[in-house]
Amino acid sequence: MDQIKIKAEPRTEQGTGAVRRLRRSGMIPGSVMKMKKGGTELIKLPAHDFMMAMRGHASKQLLVTLDMNGTEVPALMRELQNDVLAGTPIHVDFSEVSLAEKVRVTVPVLLVGEPTGVKLGGGVLEQVLRTIDVDCLPTDIAEKFEVDVSGLGLDQTMFVRDLNLGDKYTIVTRGEYALAVVKAPDDVPGAAAGAAQAGAEAKAPEVIKKGKEETAADGAKKEEKK
Repeated sequence: MDQIKIKAEPRTEQGTGAVRRLRRSGMIPGSVMKMKKGGTELIKLPAHDFMMAMRGHASKQLLVTLDMNGTEVPALMRELQNDVLAGTPIHVDFSEVSLAEKVRVTVPVLLVGEPTGVKLGGGVLEQVLRTIDVDCLPTDIAEKFEVDVSGLGLDQTMFVRDLNLGDKYTIVTRGEYALAVVKAPDDVPGAAAGAAQAGAEAKAPEVIKKGKEETAADGAKKEEKK
């Protein structure tokens, strides 16, 4: 993983009005939970520098190095708050970590590959879990786990216990939890209704045709009566 270094400095600004002025000046308020000293230190970061450092990183749990006036502090970004309308960061929280001690993080799971049950059996792939919890060293934190599901057949389920992430990661999420499943089309909600509707639409022309034939027959009978 590439090292992410972010400049930060202590802040004294507190309260809604002071924090708003801080943001207007181009800074992002934040905090760092201190591991060595204990307690929490309030910090501020240049918004432009922070956003440039975050480019290409989708995860909100990243290992970063905070440059605190020349002192480098390894920290885990725990929470990032964005403006609802603008999408720009408005607050960020960090936790100081030791590079020699494992931490617990939540990592997104990305399914890759086309299951044989979908390709050959016409099934539908459903992802049940989108994240899993793992313990690992801060330097081994992954932004995502790519899981190959190409071997899943129809009506087969992949469980958390089936994952092989290597020795760097200890999976905390319970192994009996389903991660992904390939369902038969009939088991997918709405599929039966869709099939019934499709069948009704397919039969509709026959009803119209039959109606036309009956109308023609009725006309013939009327001619005979005359």
